[in-house]
Amino acid sequence: MGREIDEGWIEEAVERYRQIEAMQARFDKAIATVEVTVRSADGLVEVVVSADGTIRNVRIHGSLQNRTGESVARAVQEAVTAAADAAAWARRKLQAETFGDYRSLQ
Repeated sequence: MGREIDEGWIEEAVERYRQIEAMQARFDKAIATVEVTVRSADGLVEVVVSADGTIRNVRIHGSLQNRTGESVARAVQEAVTAAADAAAWARRKLQAETFGDYRSLQ
């Protein structure tokens, strides 16, 4: 005895796969283009990061005169850490927006 093939189920699975591919493409594009800007607490360092974690720009605001290397390094570390957190937040938000309404096969 051969198995019956449920063509309706197969068609639905193929369509859902296409939808997932389209959503994934939108998500990939969004995480590469959405940017978040953060600053160190003292305002010295500004970092622009995309949602995929790529640092796009680093700016120093104000003078470095009268600052120690240690205080500048601390500001840079603080801004980069905040940028990584902001990128993760943006990714989660984009993922929820992109895939949040997608119903499970179950």
